[in-house]
Amino acid sequence: MTTLHGATAATGDSGRAQIVAFLIMTGLLIAAPAVIYPIFLMKALCFALFACAFNLLLGFGGLVSFGHAAFLGTAGYVSAHAAKEWGLPPELAILGGTAAATLLGLVFGLIAIRRQGIYFAMVTLALSQMVYFYCLQAPFTGGEDGIQAVPRGMMFGFIDLRQTMTLYAVVLTIFLGAFLLIYRTIHSPFGQVLKAIRENEPRAISLGYRVDHYKLLAFVLSAAISGLAGATKSLVFQLATLTDVHWSMSGEVVLMTLLGGLGTIFGPVVGAFVIVAMQNYLAQFGAWVTIIQGAIFVICVLLFRRGIIGELGRVLKKAL
Repeated sequence: MTTLHGATAATGDSGRAQIVAFLIMTGLLIAAPAVIYPIFLMKALCFALFACAFNLLLGFGGLVSFGHAAFLGTAGYVSAHAAKEWGLPPELAILGGTAAATLLGLVFGLIAIRRQGIYFAMVTLALSQMVYFYCLQAPFTGGEDGIQAVPRGMMFGFIDLRQTMTLYAVVLTIFLGAFLLIYRTIHSPFGQVLKAIRENEPRAISLGYRVDHYKLLAFVLSAAISGLAGATKSLVFQLATLTDVHWSMSGEVVLMTLLGGLGTIFGPVVGAFVIVAMQNYLAQFGAWVTIIQGAIFVICVLLFRRGIIGELGRVLKKAL
């Protein structure tokens, strides 16, 4: 009874700490535009959402995907095309891009989900490369030029996204809403089964769980949230290009997740902000940016083996 009571108390303390951390994060993001360029913040928020979606799959589902750029880029293209060529309002353009990524995630998942480990990762990479070459050749994507001058328009007919601070408020709302969805998913019975599959899949099968169905649902949900990030990003920058669908973007989101803390709630957010900040503020070094990023990543891996948030959490637990 004492052990059970202690475990329940620890869970409660962890939940309260996460709520406090969420409120602090929200407060900082609301105040941030006063001191930081809003466009930079919106870019970081889009990538933070992308990293959180990937962390849902890898950190809590144990599935390593090297093809998540396909969902980010596809949603960006569909959203940009819908807004520019079809004249759809931004909310419908974002929904269209998210729906396209969800459908693509379902197709990817049905093909790849029965594979495990490196085989699963290689299948997702191969499928992602097929999407990349399709986007390179498809007429509606604009090839190497991409889709440019995407109109931001009026959301719901009265929210003017052409105003930078209004757009920031919308992007922040989308990020916080999706973040809470991921948080709720992780702490739901579905999330607990997903963690059980990650820890010991044969045991989960022996308990009667339909493992492939759980993994497929997690994969599709992760793809949908990645698509939401890509669709939002295309409206923020008024641009959709091959960069977001390239295989290197899949590697970048892995880096964000590992750097911030794999399997933590807030780690991907911190990792995304660190990587985006490095890309922006180290751009003056030209080709050396990649080398500097690699060196910083090696240092962080050696010093923060659990990621920035993972190590911070460990230190706080020891202190308390």
